[in-house]
Formats: sequence, C-alpha cells, structure tokens
Amino acid sequence: MHYEPRYRPVRSLGLLSRLLQDQELEGLLNPAATNSHEPERVSDWLPAVDIREEDDRFELSADLPGVDPENITVTMEDGVLSIQGSRNSQVTDETDGYQRYERVSGKFLRRFTLPDTANDEEISATTKQGVLTVSIPKQARPQVRKIDVKST
Repeated sequence: MHYEPRYRPVRSLGLLSRLLQDQELEGLLNPAATNSHEPERVSDWLPAVDIREEDDRFELSADLPGVDPENITVTMEDGVLSIQGSRNSQVTDETDGYQRYERVSGKFLRRFTLPDTANDEEISATTKQGVLTVSIPKQARPQVRKIDVKST
C-alpha cells in the first residue's frame, strides 16, 4: 500500500512565498497597486490567475470555482485593475458530518497594474464554468513627436 502524505512542506513554502508576494510585497514594490483612500483589505484566499498578451489585447483568466458572478467585482482605478469578491462556505453547521474542510471560502482581492498600452475604457469581463476572463484591449502608444525649441 502506497501512502502519500497530505502535508508537503516544500509546497507549503511555495504557497507562503506566493502569498507574501501577492499581498505584502505588491504594495511595497508597486505603490500603484494599493489605494491609500481605502482601508487595508485582507484576502482569505487568492485565486490563481493567468495573464496572456495577444496582438490586440491582454487577457486575464482567474480560477473562481464556486463563486457566484454576482459576488465578483472588477474595477479599474489609476491604472490598476482590481478583482475582488467572495465565495460562500458550503458548510452550514458543524454537525453536517464533515470530517475535513479543504475548500476555502471568504473574501479575495487581486490587483494588477496595467501597462500604458491598455485601453481601460473598453475592458470587459465574463465568467464561464468557474473561470473569470477579463479582456483588456490595447491602444496605440502615443507617437513620439519632436518639439521645436524657440529662442526668445
């Protein structure tokens, strides 16, 4: 009989590193990722996110299984895209017969600083089968133009 332990210390260190990077260091390394006008928010869990760049857009996909689309908010402010929401617990009572809880519930918050080529006026978001897809169209970079210097 093969026994595989449920606890994997090396994996736990990777998750801890990801948590620190996403929540604490993001604000330290990128001040635009935090908003000083609102109280600090704490995430109970962090959805996995893939970001892909296409010729005409950026596409962000977040795994949000079990999250009602009505509980998801996508906002754009000062070049920072925020995805936040909550997943409600399926456990309603301690006597439901559960022996183990592994599915996390609670609030989540992810923030992403968008490049200057992102068209923040045309962002769209859809959900399908527990995956949130945010499409961010690109806009042309302003052309460099020469400005004549005049003597007065």
